[in-house]
Amino acid sequence: METLQRLYPIGIQTFSEIREKNYLYIDKTEYVYRMTHFAKYVFLSRPRRFGKSLLTSTLHSYFSGRKDLFQGLAMERLEKEWIEYPVLHFDMSTAKHVDKEQLLQELNLKLSEYEGVYGKGQEEINPNQRLMGLIKRAYEQTGRQVVVLIDEYDAPLLDVVHEKENLGV
Repeated sequence: METLQRLYPIGIQTFSEIREKNYLYIDKTEYVYRMTHFAKYVFLSRPRRFGKSLLTSTLHSYFSGRKDLFQGLAMERLEKEWIEYPVLHFDMSTAKHVDKEQLLQELNLKLSEYEGVYGKGQEEINPNQRLMGLIKRAYEQTGRQVVVLIDEYDAPLLDVVHEKENLGV
């Protein structure tokens, strides 16, 4: 009897890549289903190397309606509708070791990508206004709730939390 061998996805944190390239994946999609159907907001603060980025990527694939990626997993049997939602996915790992100016540049770049899809209001200047505008326009254009995923939210914070001027000291 021939056994199917799969490679471990070492260093791969993208659900679609793991599934498309047939890497070993331990199915946790039943928990993703429960989390997405019985909670409105979810904040995960698990330890490093605990799968937060992979989970965020899984959520992105799920809310993007990528039914093909869930073939053979618990989600395939649980989900009946497979609705595609607008997803705004911000990976803040690219903002490690940056100062305030570089962080603003990084946020501008990430927001600009989505503004290319959903447009930008002239009155929206700072990142908060731009994000709110994006959410509003994505909802208006699709008629669907908007999913906002923020991965590595703490990356830019950890670099400056020790600085006195940032602590108000």
